[in-house]
Amino acid sequence: MQQRVLAIDIGGTNVKCRVESDPEKRSFASGMTLTPQLMIEGMQALVTGWEFDVVSIGLPAPIVANQPSRDPTNLAPGWVDFDFAHAFGKPVKLINDAAMQAVGSYDGGRMLFLGLGTGLGSCLIADHVILPMELAHLPFRKGKTFEQFVGVKALKKLGKKEWTREVHAVIEILSAALIPDSVVLGGGNSVRLKKLPENCKLGANANAFVGGFRLWTPEWAKSVSAVASLHD
Repeated sequence: MQQRVLAIDIGGTNVKCRVESDPEKRSFASGMTLTPQLMIEGMQALVTGWEFDVVSIGLPAPIVANQPSRDPTNLAPGWVDFDFAHAFGKPVKLINDAAMQAVGSYDGGRMLFLGLGTGLGSCLIADHVILPMELAHLPFRKGKTFEQFVGVKALKKLGKKEWTREVHAVIEILSAALIPDSVVLGGGNSVRLKKLPENCKLGANANAFVGGFRLWTPEWAKSVSAVASLHD
């Protein structure tokens, strides 16, 4: 029997969710005051009428062994060691939010995913092996990081034209280093690019839900382990 999946995409602006049987996307606001407990409470209010057996969560933080290794930059503290599976009462797969959208965007080969949203998300997938990355905070120029040149704050500060030039420069550097077959650009700000760099295509934020659903299929199941509870 196929497992029914609740996919949750946690961003710096909104928390969004979907089940595969319903095309409706439901959401509520996130931000610097969002703790994991508030996320759980908000989610419990949203999922009324939906039936699900397991949960996929995309979180904007590095994930190691199904747990955040540090708190997300754009949310409140408390995410490290939080027992998501216990809170939901269901098995949970926790993955970096960019990685979850990357899984939903993947169609073969060696693919680099870059999420142009509040910050810069990144993930490399090679033959269905998920390699989440933290490229955003690597040094880029003038003592600043990649994220400081292509994140949403940079867009507001630099303006669209200069921001676009910086995005193209970052993609060129990362492509030269990682040698992907293709580059997928996701995140809310990717649609602001009128002209895409060579070998790039636009993803879609909705692919995060597709990625959440795929994580429980046989093709992807071994890439991210499921946890019933940290107490088990």
